[in-house]
Amino acid sequence: MPIAVPRGIAIVRINVDGRLWRLILLILQVSRGSGLFMKSNKFSVSMVFGGSRLARAVGGSILAALLLTGCGGDDEFAVPYEERPVEEIYNKGLDYMEAGEYRRASAEFDEVERQHPYSQWARRAMLMAAFTNYKTNEYDSAILAAQRFLSLFPGNKDAAYAHYLIGMSYYEQISDVRRDQKMTDRAYQSLLEVVRRYPDTEYALDARLKVDLTVDHLAGKEMAIGRYYLKERNYLAAINRFRVVLEKYQSTTHIEEALTRLTETYLALGVQSEAQTAAAILGYNYPGSEWYQDSYAMLEERGLEPVENEDSWISKAWKGIGAAVDVF
Repeated sequence: MPIAVPRGIAIVRINVDGRLWRLILLILQVSRGSGLFMKSNKFSVSMVFGGSRLARAVGGSILAALLLTGCGGDDEFAVPYEERPVEEIYNKGLDYMEAGEYRRASAEFDEVERQHPYSQWARRAMLMAAFTNYKTNEYDSAILAAQRFLSLFPGNKDAAYAHYLIGMSYYEQISDVRRDQKMTDRAYQSLLEVVRRYPDTEYALDARLKVDLTVDHLAGKEMAIGRYYLKERNYLAAINRFRVVLEKYQSTTHIEEALTRLTETYLALGVQSEAQTAAAILGYNYPGSEWYQDSYAMLEERGLEPVENEDSWISKAWKGIGAAVDVF
């Protein structure tokens, strides 16, 4: 029988035994009019109250996570449990979706899975839930729903769409180049998966375009960091960033600037041969570029000309053009 606990109060039981932590996660349930109820999962593990500050801190973190994720009773779009035919629930979700009420639609599609998990409608509902979550910017939920669909039905005809939804959910979370680019990298990997596995689908065309954009964004991040190091006169660190662009992102819009920055940085270090090589490659491939004009002017000020040294790492990297990004 559940133990009644006053509203807002809960007990977390945790045992910390040396390096081995044995946690008892408690299932919190919301009962209308009765506050919080709590039941313990059945684990054959000894349980103790309180303990050290570490135990209390970890227990508090567990409780907070459970309260945030497990108690959905306050969600205005939550669907109260009422046994209904699967067609009725699914069609209700479609009605909400067509009306643009995506949160309500998502709740109905989740209800299909809850009440009829083994029906053919549940398979459809997973994808619809992923889509409606995507439409409401609930990207983590959209990704989880699409991944669940793929884990259960990897060979389904709609697998390409599920992969595409995952990629788009990451893509929509891409941030400014001055911020961490974890989401950009995940978007790149996910969209690339669509292109590689489903090249003849309608989703591959859009995925290709967005792969190019994500690669350009990743290159932009390297350039932003390289410029910062250059401004701070940390020349070796700057070269390392511009080198990444040259070796991995040659097909992006940042390559001309990267070669110019290499010219500038090597001149600042007094390594004239590498500076001349960077400018020579830039001039040969982008003769009308404003970046080349800048590179040429920097060399001319020092009585130098663009000359390629084929033993230079810059020359060798350039000849391996596109190895990291030309995957189509």
